[in-house]
Amino acid sequence: MQEPAATKYSLTDPAQRTSLLELARLYLKLGVVAFGGPPAHIAMMEDEVVSRRGWLTREQFLDFLGATNLIPGPNSTEMAIHVGRVRAGWPGLLVAGCGFILPASIMVTALAWAYVRFGSLPQVSGLLYGVKPIVIALIVQAVLKLGKSAVKSTWLGIVGALAALATALGVDQLVVLAGGGVLAGVYFFGLRSGKPASSSAAAFVAGGTGLTGVIAGTGLATTFSFTALFLVFLKIGAILFGGGYVLVALIRSSLVAHLGWINERQLLDAIAMGQVTPGPLSTTATFIGYLLGGFPGAVIATVAIFLPAFFFVAISGPLVPRLRQSPLAGAVLDGVNVAALALIAVVTWQLFRSAVVDWTTLVLAGLSFFLLIRYRVNSVWLVLGGALIGVGATWLHP
Repeated sequence: MQEPAATKYSLTDPAQRTSLLELARLYLKLGVVAFGGPPAHIAMMEDEVVSRRGWLTREQFLDFLGATNLIPGPNSTEMAIHVGRVRAGWPGLLVAGCGFILPASIMVTALAWAYVRFGSLPQVSGLLYGVKPIVIALIVQAVLKLGKSAVKSTWLGIVGALAALATALGVDQLVVLAGGGVLAGVYFFGLRSGKPASSSAAAFVAGGTGLTGVIAGTGLATTFSFTALFLVFLKIGAILFGGGYVLVALIRSSLVAHLGWINERQLLDAIAMGQVTPGPLSTTATFIGYLLGGFPGAVIATVAIFLPAFFFVAISGPLVPRLRQSPLAGAVLDGVNVAALALIAVVTWQLFRSAVVDWTTLVLAGLSFFLLIRYRVNSVWLVLGGALIGVGATWLHP
């Protein structure tokens, strides 16, 4: 018998709760090795919290994944925050989120110091050469496992296929996600007309949209100060829908075109630092904060860009089980889930073409996928092994 939704997402028995130390250990570890962007981060989290530890079911994981796609902010960081809240309450929310962010922030700050001191970026091509194909294998494995839970009917399979096609044709990500939810909701409503939508759905959307609108409308000064730096990145974090490319556009619009605090080259170097370090790409803000204000600037920019994510998860997380209790709202969430997986699948194909560039990377990707499926090798060891192989191959063939 399926347990009630009210208890599926919360732990009433203290013996079932996860300790803050265990949460910190897991997310600090993931923060060190989570290369490859949100799809790879989410794949690693699924492996750790669903397959290995059983902290969430796949259905719960998918529901939270769908929820992160409906609010602004970095999806993988918000998934970490959701897991922390469910497993250890409000303290867990802070520990898991900060644990995932902290390693990348420290790395990016160190690289920003080196950049300011030496005027160039450290060479990391060998590291990325070996890690990227491992990342592809991790994402493919996660999509396959989550897809088994997400595609609950033929209609949801059709919705997923349409979402993948729309993504491949360049349709905006938010439109794809909304379309998936609408199609699933309309189909359900056609089968069972007269079922009211949950009021939680309206509250879920209104809460996030309201704060986003307030912060987005905040006026910004044109001269640099720590207060202005905080407000700039708070605004970016509050309206960050659509992934890394949107982050680049928002930073360029605010800091290069409007305020003139950095130039195009510094922006590109900052984005590169976010990409070549593990953890969330939004630590690009850490790099820029250091360029503008040293160590205090790095801290202020990091706190500001991630703060909205903690807030949005805090107000939306408790509503997810209530959405699932409503048949119509649950159907809409199912549609968003399969659309989100379709987005990840298309992004994976795009990443594959840039990551698998020769026989070495093809073998790395294939072998990693086999080890994941057949022997369930921990993704951390695969990433570290890929990094060592990549650096070694670069030294042998400069």
